[in-house]
Amino acid sequence: MLKIDGNFRNKHILSVEQFTKSDITKVLNETNHMKRLVKTKGGNRRLQGKIMTALFYEPSSRTFSSHIAAMQRLGGGVIPIHGTQNSSVKKGETLEDTVRVFGSYSDVIVIRHPEKGSVEKAASFSKVPVINAGDGVGEHPTQALLDLYTISSYFNLDRKVTIAMVGDLKYGRTIHSLSKLLSLFPEVTLLYVSPKSLKVPQKILDYVSEREILFEEISSFKEAIKRADVLYMTRVQKERFKTMASYNKVKDAYILNPVRLVSAKQKMIIMHPLPRINEISTEVDLDPRAVYFTDQMQNGMYVRMALLKLILG
Repeated sequence: MLKIDGNFRNKHILSVEQFTKSDITKVLNETNHMKRLVKTKGGNRRLQGKIMTALFYEPSSRTFSSHIAAMQRLGGGVIPIHGTQNSSVKKGETLEDTVRVFGSYSDVIVIRHPEKGSVEKAASFSKVPVINAGDGVGEHPTQALLDLYTISSYFNLDRKVTIAMVGDLKYGRTIHSLSKLLSLFPEVTLLYVSPKSLKVPQKILDYVSEREILFEEISSFKEAIKRADVLYMTRVQKERFKTMASYNKVKDAYILNPVRLVSAKQKMIIMHPLPRINEISTEVDLDPRAVYFTDQMQNGMYVRMALLKLILG
């Protein structure tokens, strides 16, 4: 897995571990440019003549559509493969062969796959850059980048900021990737809040600890809400459970509502990678601190525009 080291050109984006703090700054600055571009002109033709394949083996709304919108706003074309039912995968074609095929038609391939490590494996067979759009319970680097961009637009990450991550921390790939990215910022404190069966993997805790980032595993949702500058909610992922009984035990462990927010800071923000099930009540959507349907969601397109431009432009 090649490090970025300041040069994004034709690089795979497989893990947040590829990024230095300088690389992150470059992405955030480019994202600012993309945001201004869309708001003033709608887009440009920077990637005219380039083709992106969106190869999604798992369901997706925001990640799939925002990558397509990002490419189109930069003048490029797309090959959308959403699900495998109408592709040669249904006939037994391997991921490696599928990547070889679409690498012949396109300049970049965005892949979502249910198996951890699958996208990195696919990249080893690809002659064009591959972007990891989520590999099972592994990583989701573009989501982590858009989350980091959202947080940095409200808080200076070089100063003390407390970020509480709540819910499914075991299977939540967004949590895993975001934790690693935030480890580049020494002043950050992480609060991990989850049921015992959904605790953040020890591998992630070791990663954060080795970089001397302060973190705590707590069970009190009330305490997390009171202390958080950023409250990052996640859904309990039913599709990762082997039985409905085990899912039902934890699915309602943490539910955010206006009453719980009474003790929250006035200048905190509430985030969620979406989709939401019932872990945030709809009444919270009206709270000005809730940014998941506004800034966070929109930033996904801007960040992906920035990455496509840096990789292909």
